[in-house]
Amino acid sequence: MSSHLSGTAAEVVQARDISGGIHFHPPFEQQVPIPQQLPGNVRGFVNRVGELAHLDAVLAADSGVSVAVVAGTAGVGKTALILHWSHQNRHRFPGGQLYINLRGYDPGDPVTPMTALERFLAALGVVPGAVPTELEARADMYRSLLAGRQMLVVLDNAATVGQVRPLLPGAENCLVLVTSRNRFSGLIARDGAQRVTVPLLSEFEAVRLLQTTTAGYRDADQDNQVAELARLCGRLPLALRIAAERAAARPHVPLTSLIRDLRDESLLWDALSSEDEEEADGVRTVFAWSYRALPTAPARLFRLLGVHPGPEFSTAAAAALAALPESETRRLLDVLVGTYLLEQSGHDRYQFHDLLRAYAADQAAEYDDPSDRHTALERVCTWYLHSLFTATGVADLGSFLELVPAGYPPMPVPDFPDSQTAAAWIEVEVDTLIACAHAAADAGLDGIAWQTLALLRFPYSMRHPVDACISLGEQALSAAERAGDPAGQITALVGLGISYRLAQRLDEAVDRHRRAVLIDIDDLSIDMFRRNALALALMRARQFGEACSLFDQVHAIADHAQNPRWATIALGNLALAYFEAGNLEEADAAINNAFDTMPQEFSTDTHADFLNYQAMIHRERGHFAEAHEAIAGALAMNQGADLLLEGAFEYERARILLATNEPGQALESLAHALAIHRRVGSRSREALAFVIIGQAYQALARASEAEKFYRQAAAIHQDLHDDWNRAVSLAHLADVLARRGADGDSHDACAEALDLLHAFNDPRTVQLRHELTARPPSTST
Repeated sequence: MSSHLSGTAAEVVQARDISGGIHFHPPFEQQVPIPQQLPGNVRGFVNRVGELAHLDAVLAADSGVSVAVVAGTAGVGKTALILHWSHQNRHRFPGGQLYINLRGYDPGDPVTPMTALERFLAALGVVPGAVPTELEARADMYRSLLAGRQMLVVLDNAATVGQVRPLLPGAENCLVLVTSRNRFSGLIARDGAQRVTVPLLSEFEAVRLLQTTTAGYRDADQDNQVAELARLCGRLPLALRIAAERAAARPHVPLTSLIRDLRDESLLWDALSSEDEEEADGVRTVFAWSYRALPTAPARLFRLLGVHPGPEFSTAAAAALAALPESETRRLLDVLVGTYLLEQSGHDRYQFHDLLRAYAADQAAEYDDPSDRHTALERVCTWYLHSLFTATGVADLGSFLELVPAGYPPMPVPDFPDSQTAAAWIEVEVDTLIACAHAAADAGLDGIAWQTLALLRFPYSMRHPVDACISLGEQALSAAERAGDPAGQITALVGLGISYRLAQRLDEAVDRHRRAVLIDIDDLSIDMFRRNALALALMRARQFGEACSLFDQVHAIADHAQNPRWATIALGNLALAYFEAGNLEEADAAINNAFDTMPQEFSTDTHADFLNYQAMIHRERGHFAEAHEAIAGALAMNQGADLLLEGAFEYERARILLATNEPGQALESLAHALAIHRRVGSRSREALAFVIIGQAYQALARASEAEKFYRQAAAIHQDLHDDWNRAVSLAHLADVLARRGADGDSHDACAEALDLLHAFNDPRTVQLRHELTARPPSTST
């Protein structure tokens, strides 16, 4: 099958009358959405008048990009302050608001700048495949998209300057708000940030917060008693809100009784705490006081939620964790939200404050049996695995390997009515799914771990750089090896091979695929899967002889297993391998056999792709009418359903038009193809299109424009480490330079192409090498 590469462009191509040429416009002229990512405003916000005024002054300062570091201890109310201010001033940012919780202090891994930029770029309208794979390139695109826009960027819970600096816009009229427990002196010294320190509330402010929150629920409490409650809460807003909620929920209990309970809890906590925990003691004392007041069922759920691997969760995930019906779980979650022990972050989405998450995990470790915690973790990880399996199936993001998920889901998985819903669920849960795989591996649940990572490979690779995919693949392989699961090892090795192939690290790709083929397993489907994958990697490495032999093996196994689907796939891939090697007669025979054996229920996408192969073969054999008919059939069958295929088909139609001396029409098709390649971020196909555009301009006697496109193609192929296609681009460049009389430059391009071709020995390479060496030597001095 044809392979897909991700890239970094997100540009629009506009085709005009051929007399005016084709004009290429940068991506940032297109309409981009206005993100509105702020979480909801804080209930009952009071005080902080001075801090709000300080933020007003930062915004009013005429100093270009403004950055404010809102610093303070844990639980002091930094997030509440910036959200309240942001909602008050959102009208001053017509370009929108971006928000991310960087989770710098969560028990799990913090959000990296790569991930943060990926999410921001998606919010700004960049399609997944067009997100750059390098941090600097992502930051450049992000700054370009924010140029000229008046935007608010909120970076919540940052732990290090390194998390923040790549997320700073370069444009004026943007404001960045950063919250942290650190003072970030480096950001202030180097980047001109201003610090807004959030101290503990004064006694007056703390008392006012308690009184405001309990107003209407209790008769007036004595001021000295409210002040004592505020002192026991450390005058920290997080602790004060929890205490106020408990007091409001018990209107007939004297405040002196609540104070006595909290004072006893404080003494107990002091005895159990160490000096280095002093910063968090005030809130943790209140956590314990509030937690111990919970009824048995919500207290159990609170502890178990500390076992949940990811930072956010849905009602269904919590239900799977606790082995409870969703309706009962939702009621218990409402209790925890109502007591401020849990936050509702969106529709059916919940999260802990990082201190509360750590406290819940501590309570689970102290009071729940290890086997109960292990069973709860297994339940929720199994539920996520089965949900992912269902989602990838609905979204058609799986592989040819028919994986059977481990275990049985403890409750029904989500209902995904269409592929968009399924893909959206994966996007929301991807961090939690990875965390589940890691937690499962740590707990010895290696089957769940490798299957989760294996299922994530394709949807994850659509949004993340290939290096990250390789890392996940290595983790999946380790888990499958620990589990002693041959199918898991093969799946992980094949996934790794594909990732290495996409990274153009072909030796490593072939090595992983060969290792997969050597594993002993008595399963014909898996055997065909791994042999086909090795053949595709060898074909990319232009080792066509062995690739064709492997495709023949897959076809023979499929015939033996009476599996017409795999037989057809093998024949189609065999046809492509023969074509790429320049063996057109064999390619024609193989593709005709593929159509003859194709089962009625065969994939429409693959059927259309095979018509494209047939068009390619007809074109090179000079059968242009048949080529036109085949590519028209491919386009009609696809009907825009798969953009990547549509771009490939338009590219082939352009090649046919060029072969029939219609360069003007070819350029129109290429404009369409190039727009698609850029939209989906396929830099490899973009570069291939540039070569054909160059040829079309040569046919129109516009040599200087042709030269530009050949140079762009060669540069992209160099970035992608694609030596063969770079050599082809340079060969075309050498030709157009020679025709323009630039013999010296032509000779240099020719020499570089020949140097790149030394690694290949297939028939097309031999022919290209012969053409390059047959050119007359340079006559320039």
